[in-house]
Amino acid sequence: MSTSMRLKRFGSKKRPYYRIVVMDSRAANKSRTLAEVGQYHPVEDKEDQVVLNVEAVKDWLQKGAQPSATVRALLNKQGVQVSRTSQE
Repeated sequence: MSTSMRLKRFGSKKRPYYRIVVMDSRAANKSRTLAEVGQYHPVEDKEDQVVLNVEAVKDWLQKGAQPSATVRALLNKQGVQVSRTSQE
């Protein structure tokens, strides 16, 4: 099974927040997830925007989960280095 890390949207109109989840890459956005590894609140203050379980993120990356472009950028900002070549 090919897995991906991507954002799953929650929240109300004009107040979104996202969960960073690991799921089957062929599944729909609202379908069942394998694991939740973090949260992203784009409307919050800068220091409270991203909450990560770094150990779980590294574990899933080691297992072969491919982060989406947005998740890769968020992880890199948090200090979790994800190479761009791992997706290819």
